[in-house]
Amino acid sequence: MSKIRLLFTAALLLLLCTAAQAQFGKLLGKSIEDAAKNATVRKAQQKTDEAVSKTIDKATDTKTYKGDGKGNSNSNSSNEESNQSGDDEATVQTTQKDAKSLEMAYAKSDFVPGDEIIFDDNMNNEQLGEFPSQWDLHRGNAEIASVNGKKVILMDGKDSWIEPLMKTPKNYLGDVFTMEFDFLQPKDDGYGSWELDFMGPNDQLDHDVFTITWYNSENSNGSKDIDYGWTNSSGRGNGVTTIKPTLGDWYHVAVSFNKRALKVYINGVRIANVPNVSYAPGWVTFWSGHGSTGKDNFVKDVRIAKGAVPLYDRMMSDGKFITYGITFDVGKSTIKPESMAEINRIVQLMKDNPDVKFSIEGHTDSTGNATSNQTLSEARSKAIMDKLVELGIAANRLKAVGKGQTSPIADNSTDEGKAKNRRVEFVKI
Repeated sequence: MSKIRLLFTAALLLLLCTAAQAQFGKLLGKSIEDAAKNATVRKAQQKTDEAVSKTIDKATDTKTYKGDGKGNSNSNSSNEESNQSGDDEATVQTTQKDAKSLEMAYAKSDFVPGDEIIFDDNMNNEQLGEFPSQWDLHRGNAEIASVNGKKVILMDGKDSWIEPLMKTPKNYLGDVFTMEFDFLQPKDDGYGSWELDFMGPNDQLDHDVFTITWYNSENSNGSKDIDYGWTNSSGRGNGVTTIKPTLGDWYHVAVSFNKRALKVYINGVRIANVPNVSYAPGWVTFWSGHGSTGKDNFVKDVRIAKGAVPLYDRMMSDGKFITYGITFDVGKSTIKPESMAEINRIVQLMKDNPDVKFSIEGHTDSTGNATSNQTLSEARSKAIMDKLVELGIAANRLKAVGKGQTSPIADNSTDEGKAKNRRVEFVKI
């Protein structure tokens, strides 16, 4: 056993040298597990309820684990966080400035979410401390936790590996898809890594077509880096982009794949543009490791969608188009900054077709009170109309209509169905 520990320690020392070695450490961890079935990994796999409770209390208690008030944290966090009171005037002005800067970044983004939602997990109905019901576990430990009142997936920082639970495992992404989620940069994460791994339909676990690595290494000046690398069928290739994250902030990550081209965005800024990934991924996993239990990673609001038909084509064929690219703060009519790319596409469509007029129709799922949902949908439609007018579209070309929960297009008993029902329709008039 001492030899195994020595090998594991030496591997960790090597990992401190470069982000490119993260993959080696992950494979080494699997070898140690398979060969020795050491107690450390088994302990991570078999946490007791007491350990789960301690982890949640320490890492995610709303009294101790708060964002630091930066614009990124507020823009992607829950209602409870964004509606905190007691901010002084200077803090409010700084937050508003940061939020505006973030909106401008998203306005330059060319990310377009897919039309057909195939996976959506907001975790609203999950129980704290339980394994997330829409996911499968390959190794380690993951559970539902709470950060600032919002339910999230806590992934053990030592070695945890999960994937979406799908009806057709390993072959659900297709030739054109998008994926979005929020990732928390912990305030005190220590050394560790986090990965989003895409595999082909016939590939085994960790035989990546493309890997996004959130490498939590600490530089000599104390700063943190985010790097990404990618793999294709001919072997390992690395493209490295370094981003300086703000500790305690949520980051919105978006991935767009179109036949062979893949793009990656963080908070609306494109960090990867790979023209040829050789073949289409079929499935995806999240991995968290190289750290220690208690130095955990957090993700939330994971959504995968397929397809991306041009707005004009949809408008001409159906007389309307549905968009899931315009999103709001929970329970509010505040448009999220990541909606700006879709809003700008609609603005351009209307400028290119000056005779087109739209009824903007907001829809909700059946969660909550029907009267409240009606009021909320009306406010959201009006907020979209106001934003389009602000961007140069004449008010007489637009009409805001709230539909509430009265016109579902999918089954409200499933999370994916609810996600499809929470939509905005632009109906030609």
